[in-house]
Amino acid sequence: MNLQQKLNYRTQPGGKLRGNLRVPGDKSISHRSIMLGSLADGITQIKGFLEGEDSLATLNAFRQMGVTIEGPTHGKVTIHGVGMQGLQAPEDALDLGNSGTSMRLLTGLLAGQGLAVTLTGDSSLSGRPMRRVIDPLSEMGARIDSTASFTAPLKIVPPIRLQGIDYQLPMASAQVKSALLLAGLCAEGETCITEPAPTRDHTERMLRGFGYPVRSTGNRVCLSGGGRLTACEIDIPADISSATFFLVGACIAEGSEMVLQHVGINPTRDGVISILRLMGADIALLNQREIGGEPVADIRVRSNGLQGIDIPEELVPLAIDEFPALFVAAASARGETRLHGAEELRVKESDRIQVMAEGLQRLGIQADPTPDGMVIQGGVIEGGRVESYGDHRIAMSFAMAGLRAAGPIEISDCTNVNTSFPGFVSAAAEAGLQIDEVTK
Repeated sequence: MNLQQKLNYRTQPGGKLRGNLRVPGDKSISHRSIMLGSLADGITQIKGFLEGEDSLATLNAFRQMGVTIEGPTHGKVTIHGVGMQGLQAPEDALDLGNSGTSMRLLTGLLAGQGLAVTLTGDSSLSGRPMRRVIDPLSEMGARIDSTASFTAPLKIVPPIRLQGIDYQLPMASAQVKSALLLAGLCAEGETCITEPAPTRDHTERMLRGFGYPVRSTGNRVCLSGGGRLTACEIDIPADISSATFFLVGACIAEGSEMVLQHVGINPTRDGVISILRLMGADIALLNQREIGGEPVADIRVRSNGLQGIDIPEELVPLAIDEFPALFVAAASARGETRLHGAEELRVKESDRIQVMAEGLQRLGIQADPTPDGMVIQGGVIEGGRVESYGDHRIAMSFAMAGLRAAGPIEISDCTNVNTSFPGFVSAAAEAGLQIDEVTK
C-alpha cells in the first residue's frame, strides 16, 4: 500500500454474526509476558502471544536490549531470560509505535536498570500524557527527561538507586500501577500502591507465576525489591477487549449467535459482560477454567434487544477499553444510556469520548459528550462516513455498527487495527459482517 494512502473500512447494512471464533491473544498479558520473561532466570515458553504491532513493539524493544527471543511463530515465543540485571543499553532509541502500555510499563521497568535509554513512539503516542508515571517514579529516585508537556520522547538516565514508595494512585490506572511495581523490583525496600478502584491485575498475577512474592489486600498491592524471577510456561487467553466487538455485534444484530472461545475473564477485566447483561444481553459463560493463573471461559452470546441504562461507576475501570463498542450497543438500545466517571477515555489513543460522540452524531444518533462520559439516546443508526483518528478500537466499534445501520458506513484510517487485532476484517467477514477494506 502506498504510504500516502490510508486504509478505510466500508460496511454494508444488515447481516448477523454466527459461529465459533477465537480472537487473538490478550494484549495486556502478551506485553507482560515478554517483559517478565526477559528478566527471568531461565527459558520462558509462551503460547497464544498476540502478533499485533503493539505487542511486537515490546518484543523488539527487548531484542534491542540483548534478549534472545525466538518467534513469534503461530503465537509461540521462546524467551532466553537474562536475569533481573542482565539487560544491555540499546544502541538506538526504542521505538514503541502506538503502544501506550509499552511506554508506560517500560518506563517503570527501566527506571532502575542502570541503563541510559530513550523511548519514542508515533505521533499519537507522543501526544499521550506520561506525567502520571514520571511523577511517582521520580519520587522513587528515577531520572526521566521528557518534553515540557511531559510527553515522549522519554529519556531515562541511570539513577543512583531507586527507593520503594507507598503511593496512592490519583486515578484508577493499571498502567501506572504496573509501572511502579516493575520499578519496585529493583528498588530498595517495599513498594506499595493503593488504587481508588480495582484495575486489571495481570502484572500481579504474572509476577506470582514467575515466583515473585506479591501481597494484595483489597485495593492495595505491595512487593519488596531485590528478588528473582524464575522462568515458566505461559498460555495467553484470547483478549476480552477484542472479543467485545463480537459480543456487541451479536447482541445488536437479530438472529446472531456466537461462541467466543478461550477468552480471559479476569475479574478486573470483565466489566463489559456485566454492563451488557445489565442492558439485557443474553450472555453465558461456558467451560470455565483457570489457565496459568488467569480465569478463562468460552462466551456464548445470542442476539437480544438491549435497554439503555445508567452504567454503574464501579464497573467503569473494569471495562475502560471496551467503551467504544459499548457506545455502539447504547446507540442500538431502547432508551437512554448514561456514562460517568470515565474521564480516562479522553487520554487513550484518541479522545474516545469526543471521537465516538462525533461519529455517532454523523450516523444520526443523539450522543452528548460530558467531561467524564456520554449520554446516548438509542435510535436508528444511519449510513455515513466516520473518522477513527487512527484509533483501532474506534474503527472496530463503528464496523460493528454496520450490522444495525440503515446504509453503508465508511470508517477512515483503520491501519492501526493491526496493533491489537490482526486479521479483524477476515474474521468479522467470516462471522457475517459485510465489510471490505478500501484504500484511498
